[in-house]
Amino acid sequence: MPHIEFRGVSHAYGERRVLEGIDLELTQQRIGVVGANGSGKSTLARMVNGLVVPTDGTVLVDGLDTGKQGAAIRRRVGFVFPDPEAQIVMPTVAEDVEFSLRRTDLTQPQKSERVREVLERFSLGDHHDHPAHQLSSGQKQLLALASILVTEPAILVCDEPTTLLDLRHSRKVTQLLESLDQQVLLVTHHLDLLAGWERVVVIDEGRVVADGAAAEAISFYRRLMGA
Repeated sequence: MPHIEFRGVSHAYGERRVLEGIDLELTQQRIGVVGANGSGKSTLARMVNGLVVPTDGTVLVDGLDTGKQGAAIRRRVGFVFPDPEAQIVMPTVAEDVEFSLRRTDLTQPQKSERVREVLERFSLGDHHDHPAHQLSSGQKQLLALASILVTEPAILVCDEPTTLLDLRHSRKVTQLLESLDQQVLLVTHHLDLLAGWERVVVIDEGRVVADGAAAEAISFYRRLMGA
């Protein structure tokens, strides 16, 4: 299993401190991250694939420094944003997935076969030539996941991927995440989706305030939000 490590990590946007003194070792396969809006959880997630580099401290992925080895990190870590529209870049569903393979050494037949396989896995097999931007919100998020996972990253970081989805599609996306071989780091406000996950980290005002099995960490977070 991949090894994500935060060593004394702090971060500021200008004068605003959003993370302070984060020390974490993340080795479990299913890890949730929860916190109120503005708590710093999305910044923490973005650090795992180098989208954000710490102001202080170091983030390591399997020993690679995200601040110094960005290209290697992004080959290992896939990132899914809250709004799938931000990740759709090609006209059709199949073209969008294949676009992610543009820097690989695969032959065209190999690319086509991998695209076919991932579309089937994500219930998009019948939408091969469908205009990508005309999919439903749930299908767009499935497409975003397919376009990342077709490259076979070791780690998948998802920053509130169910924010724009109804409960049915939220559960479908979460079930897919739970079925993956990859290590998954999921930032979410939908606490029920994390039931049974191996580990949940609670972030509040830029600090880790709870860290443990899902039931205990989520119970702490509910009490925190009710205080």
